[in-house]
Formats: sequence, structure tokens, C-alpha cells
Amino acid sequence: MRTLVLNAGYEPLAVVSFKRALMLVMSRKASVVECVDGDPVRSATKEHDRPAVILLTRYVRVPRGRAVPVSRRGVLRRDGHRCAYCGRPATTIDHVLPRSRGGKDSWENLVAACVKCNNVKSDRTPQEMGWELRFPPAPPRGTAWSVRGADRTDPSWTPYLEMAA
Repeated sequence: MRTLVLNAGYEPLAVVSFKRALMLVMSRKASVVECVDGDPVRSATKEHDRPAVILLTRYVRVPRGRAVPVSRRGVLRRDGHRCAYCGRPATTIDHVLPRSRGGKDSWENLVAACVKCNNVKSDRTPQEMGWELRFPPAPPRGTAWSVRGADRTDPSWTPYLEMAA
């Protein structure tokens, strides 16, 4: 189980393990906003609610304006694990402008691709192949990208992530 951490202004900061969240609550550095029903944490002497969302007692500034670093996992996630050329499930990434022709590792030049399309395209551009991208590649935006560890969200986090967006 993972826990969403909010700062005192209810802005999402990070996602931590429930153990870390419980330690923050027990040391009075955070309070529980929402807990997981029917799944308590038991110690030798006590039973605690398992936190789903916690609120820090002190304000922590959320750094804004930092670019999301490019990664293979991030490109696949941005594109919904779907090939940018044919729409089938994608397991690889492809440079729209091949690296051999000066293509960079950037959000605007990388797309998710299925193995077949990636191999057929090879060292060519989509225009040379007569292919069209299903969407223009762009850097990802939104709260889920700026909060560390929020790539897999819990349904109970939705109101807090939407509030920040």
C-alpha cells in the first residue's frame, strides 16, 4: 500500500509507503486525512488505521516549473502503452527523427511504438514511410507527473490530485 502526502496547503507532494506515512503520523509530523477501511495496521499492543492520504503539519513548498525528465517508462506511460503509428499495444519507444539524423532524446521526438512498426520504420522518418503520427508528441503535463511516485494512483487520491490541477 502507498500513501499520498499533502503539504499544509493540500498540494500533493509525494507518494510514500504506508510504513513511512505511519511513522510521520506517529511522530506528529502529519495527520491522517483518509484511511483504508477494513485494513488496519496491527502492532504488538495497538491497532492503527492504514493511511491512504496524510497531511503534513508544516507547510512544504512545492517546486514548480521543473521539467519532467525523459525516460522510456515515461514515454510509454504518456502514450498509454499504445503505438503512435498503428495504435496497437506498444513495448518499445521510437525516435520520430532517428538519432542517426540528429534526433534528440526529448519528449517531442520520442513516441511509444509496437515492435513491428519500430522495426519496419527503422532509420527513416514517418514522412518517408508515408505514415502519420496519431498525436503530436509533447511533454506531459498535470499533477500526476509532478508528484513523485504518482504514476499508479489510488481512487481515494483523485479529489486531492484534481484539486491541485
